Amino acid sequence: MRNSINRPPTPVAEEDQDHQPTLQEIINIKLIESGEKERLKELLRERLIECGWRDEMKSLCRAFARKKGRNNVTVDDLVQVITPKGRASVPDSVKAELLQRIQTFLASASI
Repeated sequence: MRNSINRPPTPVAEEDQDHQPTLQEIINIKLIESGEKERLKELLRERLIECGWRDEMKSLCRAFARKKGRNNVTVDDLVQVITPKGRASVPDSVKAELLQRIQTFLASASI
């Protein structure tokens, strides 16, 4: 399997033959097919900018790069250090709004 930081491993063709999709995979497919996933991502982007989260993350990245030395920092270093802080600092109101939108979508899609 090939791994990625931003998404689950991509199964190799032989492993995928008798695979029954999980509920999470079914929901993801429905979100993509309907275009709702892109709308949710855009909403998330807007809300994180509005609340200052994005600027806060930029500031953390800059501080980390200054501390380590600009030429000594890789994207992987930044992702490893900033991701836990970023996930923990997403405002509860943003999480709640997204959850509500997902629940509404699931109810309307009869999943």
